[in-house]
Amino acid sequence: MRRRSLGIALAATAALIALPTTHPPAAAAETPLSQGTTATASSEENYGTTAAKAVDGDTGTRWSSAATDDQWFQVDLGATASVTQVVLNWETAYGKDYKVQISTDGTSWTDLKSVTGSDGGVDTLDVSGQGRYVRMLGVHRATSWGYSLWEFQVFGSTNDTQPTCGTANAAQGRPATASSTENAGTPAFAAVDGDTGTRWSSQAADPQWLQVDLGSVKDLCKVDLTWETAYGKDFRIQASSDGQNWSTLRSVTGASGGTASYDVSGSGRYVRIYGTARGTGYGYSLWEVAVHTGSTGTPPVQGGGDLGPNVIVVDPSTPDLQKKFDDVFAQQESSQFGTGRYQFLLKPGTYNGINAQIGFYTSISGLGLNPDDTQINGDVTVDAGWFNGNATQNFWRSAENLAIKPSNGTDRWAVAQAAPFRRIHVQGGLNLAPNGYGWASGGYIADSKIDGTVGPYSQQQWYTRDSSVGGWTNGVWNMTFSGVQGAPATNFDSGPYTTLDTTPVSREKPFLYLDGSTYKVFVPAKRTDARGVSWPANAGTSIPLDQFYVVKPGATAATINAALAQGLNLLFTPGVYHLDRTIDVTRANTVVLGLGLATLVPDNGIDAMHVADVDGVKLAGFLIDAGSVDSDTLLRIGTPGSTADHSADPTTMQDVFVRIGGAGPGLATNSVVVNSNDVVIDHTWIWRADHGSGVGWDTNRADYGLRVNGNDVLATGLFVEHFNKYDVYWSGERGRTIFFQNEKAYDAPNAAAVTHDGIVGYAAYKVADSVSTHEAWGLGSYCNYTADPTIVQAHGFQVPATSGIRMHDLLVISLGGKGQYAHVVNTTGAPTSGTDTVPSKVTRFP
Repeated sequence: MRRRSLGIALAATAALIALPTTHPPAAAAETPLSQGTTATASSEENYGTTAAKAVDGDTGTRWSSAATDDQWFQVDLGATASVTQVVLNWETAYGKDYKVQISTDGTSWTDLKSVTGSDGGVDTLDVSGQGRYVRMLGVHRATSWGYSLWEFQVFGSTNDTQPTCGTANAAQGRPATASSTENAGTPAFAAVDGDTGTRWSSQAADPQWLQVDLGSVKDLCKVDLTWETAYGKDFRIQASSDGQNWSTLRSVTGASGGTASYDVSGSGRYVRIYGTARGTGYGYSLWEVAVHTGSTGTPPVQGGGDLGPNVIVVDPSTPDLQKKFDDVFAQQESSQFGTGRYQFLLKPGTYNGINAQIGFYTSISGLGLNPDDTQINGDVTVDAGWFNGNATQNFWRSAENLAIKPSNGTDRWAVAQAAPFRRIHVQGGLNLAPNGYGWASGGYIADSKIDGTVGPYSQQQWYTRDSSVGGWTNGVWNMTFSGVQGAPATNFDSGPYTTLDTTPVSREKPFLYLDGSTYKVFVPAKRTDARGVSWPANAGTSIPLDQFYVVKPGATAATINAALAQGLNLLFTPGVYHLDRTIDVTRANTVVLGLGLATLVPDNGIDAMHVADVDGVKLAGFLIDAGSVDSDTLLRIGTPGSTADHSADPTTMQDVFVRIGGAGPGLATNSVVVNSNDVVIDHTWIWRADHGSGVGWDTNRADYGLRVNGNDVLATGLFVEHFNKYDVYWSGERGRTIFFQNEKAYDAPNAAAVTHDGIVGYAAYKVADSVSTHEAWGLGSYCNYTADPTIVQAHGFQVPATSGIRMHDLLVISLGGKGQYAHVVNTTGAPTSGTDTVPSKVTRFP
């Protein structure tokens, strides 16, 4: 912001007639890792074209699929490998457009290569990635037949140490659940208690299952089953990384009970025995289930440790403490697109006479469990002297978990976007404007108590959530409050205020603290209809630091993913992390927490992070900076088509910022895509850069800012700006937004470049025509079409005009006459006019 299934017989016959008389050999000479391993596919055309035929080393045999586009072929390498090349030897029925993907668990996939316009024959693809499973995911076929491969070859290297299968029972004593129990004396746990005199038994029906949680993802090599008289005749041994998406390790038919051992190959945290046919008229009954895990010789990733070179831990007796703050500020004050990243951590105690000035990519946090544990008699300051008193570019910094008694009675926090002020007790007033009351464009406060008055003055917009204020003096355009004690009453007709008494769903951001001399991360509990601060009650849980992989500069994405696969959480220390593969978060309740605006940069067109459709993941405190090669989606929460209900334990995204361009050319088709239901987006700035390096209509092209496909998603504090198409496109049902701030892309070259469906300009916030229920409060969109000031944007907001859509307190503004809006929402609302920077408002629609 500046200023301001199977193929039919006919198809099978036709495909066989089309077989060429010779088949080109694969390009690489050495034996591929994939040869002779287990292969599976989405479909097989007939019994003669099974998946195994494509990894048998014989170019006269082949796999072929059913005749539809959405087909896949997958190989299990048997162990994690570093994959360097994939060779696809196509039959006449080849894939024109397809992806080659890799996975550690066979569930969550990372793109290694996207191929468009293939002409068949032999495709030799150089790739880089680590995983156990590799697949071809078809997008478009080149013919009317399916996909057909003579050979699918994967090349690379595995660890020299051969895997061994352990003798210990990884299931013993672990939590177990089942589809049913016969009675109270045969619970699920009795099958993993190590006692062969106790058992689990189910109801007398098919299907039934028993499941055990191993605690973290493990390599699985053998499962022992000791059946009681009521045994399973047909059953599957399955594994899952998340307890929801299952892969079959072994299918057993015609079993006869007793004790049997089954060698398996796969990985997962959860193991399930899924019975499909009983051997007797009773249910399924197991004395004991034993799960054996393998070892490749690779040491596990260790949790805990020090916090790295850019975390500055201090206490009240630290020598030259003021100089430490001053030195970092001198470096970071104007380093808007630099690589420095810093986190100050203040141990509990009283700090006298301190003025901590906070520059770019600098965070200051107390290490107490409560804000008042860390008392600053002095100031935590953000001002705009570096930019001639203009605070509209004071981005990317934060303050958290402190008490401040300002030296002159009022603290100054003059910020713009991506500068959260969380869990702060200001024992006095708070001034949100720069010295001299120049332009300001913020901002966000949450879970804070300001004893005195908050003076926004020149601030154009602000959102405050679940806090307490002694008063609020004014504001320019859009001041929105939810769950704030002492907030002004709504007066949007004549002023800037939109006030909701409570916040429907909130959960405060996780934070690092000291329990004695031990670092822990506190994860606050979810609140509903919240009002006021969450402390000192502090409902929630504490996680010791040794359950986190402490990520430091130089860490690789392979190690990060290995840590996640072990069941560790992530704590990113300050730094810039280039990623050569997607970070895959697959375990429910994983915490991914950044310090000092830790920055993730996806290289070579990969996505930065994928989150599985699981409960309770917490993403907080980091920046994703697009790479110079187009990424499809920088952050994806939930897989496409996700349907699970997460209302009891939603995934949260808090102080997670996304940038495309500014620090150099950046490209992404989608910035953030939310597929899971019930996600809470609590404060984000998703920004296609309008200034800095690598900025231009196509240079840092990004079509969409936020796309919401999940249902019951809530956004509190949503800042999204400057995208080439829609800034926000909401397709999920029952979505809610409290506060939205937007500027349209400054650099649209002309009206034609943003005209679609007969409409000039993409709405800043569009609710899809298919949506029947949606509600939002306190939304603003501004235009500043500097490249072509004659553009007249049709509207700021576009929503279905139905009774289930309720939009409250919307405004549009032309900044100095650089472009105009014809309407506010759809065809409702007066146009902006002239050069006067005066809002056009609609207080309720429809």
